[in-house]
Amino acid sequence: MASPPAPAPPCPRCGQQAPAGSGPFCPYCGRYLAALEWVALTPDPALLPESVRARPAAPAPARYRGPPRYRQVPRWGLPIGPWRPAGSGPDAPTAVQLARALAGQLVPVLWVAAAMSTIAAVAEVWRYVLLLISRTDALSPTVVAWSDSMVWFGGWASLAAVLASGYLIVMWTLHALRAAAQRSGTVPARSTRAVVLGWVMPGLNLAVPGAVLAEIEHSALVLPPGARPRPSRELRVWWALWGICVVLGAVTVLWSLRTGTQALADGVLLHAWLDVLAAATAVVTLRLVRRLTDLLEPTLGGPREMLVSAVPARA
Repeated sequence: MASPPAPAPPCPRCGQQAPAGSGPFCPYCGRYLAALEWVALTPDPALLPESVRARPAAPAPARYRGPPRYRQVPRWGLPIGPWRPAGSGPDAPTAVQLARALAGQLVPVLWVAAAMSTIAAVAEVWRYVLLLISRTDALSPTVVAWSDSMVWFGGWASLAAVLASGYLIVMWTLHALRAAAQRSGTVPARSTRAVVLGWVMPGLNLAVPGAVLAEIEHSALVLPPGARPRPSRELRVWWALWGICVVLGAVTVLWSLRTGTQALADGVLLHAWLDVLAAATAVVTLRLVRRLTDLLEPTLGGPREMLVSAVPARA
């Protein structure tokens, strides 16, 4: 006669004794009653594939010996700028970006030109006062030396600043004219050569710079291309100061060719007035450059400028 089945072991989850013959699972909670033991064994090399058996053992990792050392400065490195896909070069700057960059350089140089012109004007006025005093009294050599030093420093420093600002404003005008034309969807009416000659050629520099800046303002405001540009009041003030400076500069240069004591004294006064006008023109110029540059690419949410030619009367 067959022996009765052995009772199952107690359930490790619920602890109850399962009746004999109930199977490998606990009838109360459903857990597997047999004890499991997982053993990891090394596979038999004879049972491994040929590709795995032929693979060489990995070498032992080398010991860390510190950061790399070079006998000379390495020439390799990451390129400057953001990441770009392979084969794509850097984007060329737009005319508006170039105009803004040049305006950022031009404004400080114009401040320096205004400061140096002011120093030169003070030095010329001091020299003229010394000339008046010298008619009735002897002058101290130290005072005369200081006056000559100030005149020399102010004259050459203001000339260098004016030349630097002149080069930058010509370059800014070229890019601003192109950016304004792109903003209004038109083509610049003047070539690069015509703009440069208009700034530097005597006679033309009385009319062309103001006309070019008026065209930039007209196109930046996106006014009708067929309409005649109407300069703003600030632009007209700059145009008048610029013309007076050009004419007075030419008169001063021609006056310096004269000889005589009175001619020299009058030349000192002319230099003083020219320096004062140069300082005022530099300040007005930097304000105008800032305004026109902002018109080329106005910021969102900021004030917008609109030139209104006529307002219809209400009935």
